[in-house]
Amino acid sequence: MSTPDLGLGQPAVKDGISVPDVEEHIQAVYLADDRPWVIGYSGGKDSTCALQLIWNAVKRLPEDKRTKPIFVLSSDTLVETPVIVNYIDETLAAINAAASDQKMPISAQKVVPEIADSFWVNLIGRGYPAPSKRFRWCTERLKIDPANAFIKNRVAEFGEVVMVLGVRSAESATRAQVMSLHRIEGTALSRHSTLPGAYVFTPIEAFDVDDVWGFLLQNDSPWGSDNRDLLAMYRNAQAGECPLVVDKQTESCGNSRFGCWVCTVVTKDKAMEALIDNGEDWLEPLLDLRDELAATQDPSRKREFRDFRRRDGSVTFVGEAETPIPGPYLFDYRKTILRKLLEAQEAVNAHAPPGEKTTLIQDEELREIRRIWRVEQGDWADSVSEIVLSVAGRALSLEGVDAFEFQAEDAAVLKDVCNEFDVPPRLLAQLLEAERSVRGLKRRTQIHRKVAAIIEQEWRTEGAVLAERRDRLAENYADEGATDSLFRSE
Repeated sequence: MSTPDLGLGQPAVKDGISVPDVEEHIQAVYLADDRPWVIGYSGGKDSTCALQLIWNAVKRLPEDKRTKPIFVLSSDTLVETPVIVNYIDETLAAINAAASDQKMPISAQKVVPEIADSFWVNLIGRGYPAPSKRFRWCTERLKIDPANAFIKNRVAEFGEVVMVLGVRSAESATRAQVMSLHRIEGTALSRHSTLPGAYVFTPIEAFDVDDVWGFLLQNDSPWGSDNRDLLAMYRNAQAGECPLVVDKQTESCGNSRFGCWVCTVVTKDKAMEALIDNGEDWLEPLLDLRDELAATQDPSRKREFRDFRRRDGSVTFVGEAETPIPGPYLFDYRKTILRKLLEAQEAVNAHAPPGEKTTLIQDEELREIRRIWRVEQGDWADSVSEIVLSVAGRALSLEGVDAFEFQAEDAAVLKDVCNEFDVPPRLLAQLLEAERSVRGLKRRTQIHRKVAAIIEQEWRTEGAVLAERRDRLAENYADEGATDSLFRSE
């Protein structure tokens, strides 16, 4: 691959905003080398403005110069606000159709998290607590990893790529600092902070919000969308835009931005509240469920919802605390959340406007939650299928599931045996599931590690663990008191 000019030959536009100058600048950057572009598109005003400018600039080039591929990349976390998901899906389809008709080297696609990394598989399946500022486990799994996987694949295919982001330095001082941190001097490019072979181009970095809206409302969308619909959506939600997040330095969503409807990192979801206040009251069940998850972060109530053990079965105390650090959500509470999520899905779709029906949790996620519950919780009674049937009135498809599974009748037998010998049923269930997982393998070395990990978990009751903790603390205080008395007597 030929890369004649790392700097792309043109400085960024700095002195004022002139659309013809910006488009000419984009053309120069596009023609400077053969690195493909990956445009981050979130469906909001900034990324729409950047994509529209690039489309117009490239379209004005002779057809034989439009040879470098441009990938329009949208990231769907699977928990985006339904209004935004439907809007983006329609827009991506329109982009692909228009690009084909206009002979543009543009293709649009959406990336989603791996099912094992999805929000509901982690929260309901594994019991991860609702995200907070101190434990924001969601951003990397839902946003960064899917986008970066796509970019890495393009780097592997083409050698190097240029990420085109619709971010503006005027949006925040932090963003301006991040944008300038990796700038290649004398060029329009920055080095990507984490991805080798990837560079970053920000064509609208000098725009302010009035420049963005001024351009969008004065120029028709080249793929046929009506930018006034976008403005109306912003007015209804009083919202900003969630950028495509490709590294940990890029700010994720917060405050009144469009974003994940389950987000509990912010105190209130102002965008969702504004949408409901402006007539989208069919979304109210989502806001109610989001607020319930947020309530589980209340320090005074954490013990209502969370186990005293960590996910690995250990119990962790800090300093001389008498109570342990809370672990994952309790199994019963996870079942409650799954039921409420499915009920919210039914309620939303019962009242959604035509064309706005949505899927809050996919069957692939339900099957993965089912698998985790069986392996980790000994849920042989198949609570997931029971909840789906009772709420949605349908049977969960179990395609691809191992035919040799323990059933509810087996769970009843196991419980009787365990009660007789005073052994926790979940301990035996995990051991049996571990044995079943290596069934048929020629090499069974993994079984020893799995059995050891299960046995080493804390299987005593919470009361027994806390009583031992209090006794140890009392012994420590007594020892310290005896030592102090010894020193005083000397």
